[in-house]
Amino acid sequence: MLPLGWHAQAQDKVVREPSHPGKIYGEKVKEKGAIDIARLPALLAKNDGKMKTKIKAKVVDVCPKKGCWVNLYLNDSTTVFVKMKDYGFFVPMDIAGKTVVLDGVAYVEETSVEELRHYAEDAKRPQEEIDAITTPEERLRFTAHGIKVLD
Repeated sequence: MLPLGWHAQAQDKVVREPSHPGKIYGEKVKEKGAIDIARLPALLAKNDGKMKTKIKAKVVDVCPKKGCWVNLYLNDSTTVFVKMKDYGFFVPMDIAGKTVVLDGVAYVEETSVEELRHYAEDAKRPQEEIDAITTPEERLRFTAHGIKVLD
C-alpha cells in the first residue's frame, strides 16, 4: 500500500534520448558470437522454425509511436519483424538505419491480417496500402531480450 497522498503511475517507457554506439536496451548483449541475419532462414529451417540466437542486422524501420517494434533488413524483399520481450523495453526512433546485435528467439509465424494492418497503421502507411492487406502472411519474427547498438 502506498503512503497517503502518493499515486501509483505507469512508467513511461518511450526512449527519448538518442541512441549511440554501445548503448544497450533490455538485457545485456555482447557482440561476440552474433551471426549475420542472412544466415537466419537456413538455420531456422534446420531447427523446426524456432531457435534462441544472437543476430547482427541493420534496422530499417521502427515503430514511430513508442519504439516498441523494429524491422530488420534481411534482403531486398524481406524484413524480420522484432518485438521486445514481454513489452519490457523500447528503442529510440533514431535507431532506424543503425546496425545492432539482438539476443533472443527467432521463429517463423503466420501473422494475421488484423495484426499486419495494425503494424501498417503504426508505421503510418497510406490507407490504401492498409486496405490492400487481405491475407495473413508467414513471416520471420524475433523476440528480442536485448539490443545493442553497434553504429
